[in-house]
Amino acid sequence: MKALLLTAPGTLAVADIDVPTPGPDEIRIRVAACGICGSDVHGFTGATGRRIPPLVMGHEAAGVVDAVGGDVRDLAAGDRVALDSTVFCGACEHCRADRENLCTHREVLGVSCGAYRRHGCFAEYAVVPRRIAHRIPDSMSFVSAALLEPLTIALHAAHLGEAGPAVRSAVVVGAGTIGLAVVAALAAKGVQRIAAIDLDADRLAAARRLGAVETFAAGPEAGAAAAAWGTTSPDTDGADLVIEAVGATPAVQTAVAAATRGSTVVLVGNVSPMIELPLQAVVTRQLRLQGSCASAGCYPEAIRLVASGRVDLSGFVSRVAPLAEGPAWFDRLHHREPGLVKVVLEP
Repeated sequence: MKALLLTAPGTLAVADIDVPTPGPDEIRIRVAACGICGSDVHGFTGATGRRIPPLVMGHEAAGVVDAVGGDVRDLAAGDRVALDSTVFCGACEHCRADRENLCTHREVLGVSCGAYRRHGCFAEYAVVPRRIAHRIPDSMSFVSAALLEPLTIALHAAHLGEAGPAVRSAVVVGAGTIGLAVVAALAAKGVQRIAAIDLDADRLAAARRLGAVETFAAGPEAGAAAAAWGTTSPDTDGADLVIEAVGATPAVQTAVAAATRGSTVVLVGNVSPMIELPLQAVVTRQLRLQGSCASAGCYPEAIRLVASGRVDLSGFVSRVAPLAEGPAWFDRLHHREPGLVKVVLEP
């Protein structure tokens, strides 16, 4: 089969590899669509240490079941599915408590970090555990289904931030794929006043289409400007909820500056392993910093939201391209070509 293979840091090639065989509790899917995640773009260079070659990346995927293992009884060839990116055991303490994103034996599709190598879905076929596959309706396109994975990450962050109609104002820092999905998730949760911050005007325009009512250009004063906008009473001095979707020092500092006293800042972005944190502001303003990792149990909700039309992320898909063009699109994304947000590959 054809696969987009990471052969060395920064080097991708379309290669012929063996078609994988499912184990007893696994399924094989014929991949129909797989999105290029920002973590893939950052990781394929070797910068993160989580994409060690040789590796087939890709974890935002959907397709058709092609074969099932002997222990799989509830899926069959021809079923349409979307895949969770987190491979969890289902038996550890965290999994039993519905925290599969924190599974003791957690792996991630398309990731190789030394401790494990789990090939992903930039290929014609992929084998995954049955438990991470979710049926999708016939009415849902595979491109939309591939975007369910980032939507679940956004929904998980929104849950951790207790997003809902009681949140008077929310600010999203970063309007890449995850940030845009967060805007959509907040809107779906009933948050009426949402603002987005980013450097890219096109991404801010996309945030408005998904539910943001205000946008700010990223910069040293963006946090203060967003805080002034987010203030909703004489006793607040910022937004009730801030979700940071970049993961770098300037963005985290902006997020802290935008939050009102006693509020929550949810940290989803994960670009930089270390940042400089404005500790005094966090302590004296009693901010709650909440990390958000992947998602847990969010797929049924995400599927309902997309199937019902309440959330439509397909509008920020910049290109749908064949797998053979994968190396070129990675290069263009890596060099931050203006106007590019999400590229989906079709094996």
